Amino acid sequence: MGKPVQYGGQALIEGVMMKGPRTVSIAIRLPNGEIEVTKEDINSWTQKPFLKLPIIRGFVALLESLIFGSKALMFSANRAVGEEEGEELSFWEMAVTIVVAFGAGILFFVGLPTVSARLLQYLFPGTVLQNILEGLIRLLVLFIYILLISRLKDIKRVFEYHGAEHKAIFTYESGEELNVENARKYTRMHPRCGTSFLLIVVIVSIFVFAFLGLDPLWWRILSRILLMPLVAGISYEILKISGRHAGSALCSWLVVPGLFLQRFTTREPDDSQIEVAIAALNGVVSSGQELR
Repeated sequence: MGKPVQYGGQALIEGVMMKGPRTVSIAIRLPNGEIEVTKEDINSWTQKPFLKLPIIRGFVALLESLIFGSKALMFSANRAVGEEEGEELSFWEMAVTIVVAFGAGILFFVGLPTVSARLLQYLFPGTVLQNILEGLIRLLVLFIYILLISRLKDIKRVFEYHGAEHKAIFTYESGEELNVENARKYTRMHPRCGTSFLLIVVIVSIFVFAFLGLDPLWWRILSRILLMPLVAGISYEILKISGRHAGSALCSWLVVPGLFLQRFTTREPDDSQIEVAIAALNGVVSSGQELR
């Protein structure tokens, strides 16, 4: 008997994407009220032996999530407004989208905290204090970003689908029948959520960057960028461990900060949104990938 598959998901515009080892399933609530489910077979990079190694698989999984997430968001935006066909992103459009997203992330979550900490070096001297301050500023930037986008009307709907996604996955992982009644009772916060991942990244970066020098400033920024794959890989492994051993006392404490942050990135969904999340999850489960 193999281990049960740990499915992951992503909230979309009026929909949810669920991803398994070999299939992606997207469920969208169409303008006429019907739920449309689209499934696509994938050949995950993490199935290749070398890319399945610990640490490496985390960064690869992050890249895959960016690619599939961008495509799914574009598709859901088109279908949610009633367009007949979801527009396919070309290779170069996808590349530009990822580069712009990556660049914005570097600017706000690497450049801004690093430069800000450097400007306050006279108050917080030394490598340890500088790295702690930099990590705290990075965490503050993340929190402000989440608070700002959560006030947007369309994002509130996405966050409701985010909560529905978590409830559906909890229902499946508890071994219950996938239906709205069973899913409704579960919490909208999940320990393997991407929000928790971002928080873990910030914390791990403090420890990893502590081994680096502070000068010159350009090297301080560049070194953070170069080590992001390592930070992402370590964070991914911590997230996987906490998800598999959620019942242990240590992991229960480790996931608390991430669960707290999810109070801002998820909202309580209604039954129709839970129904969409279940349809998406059924799409990958029905493909026969589950190992029980």
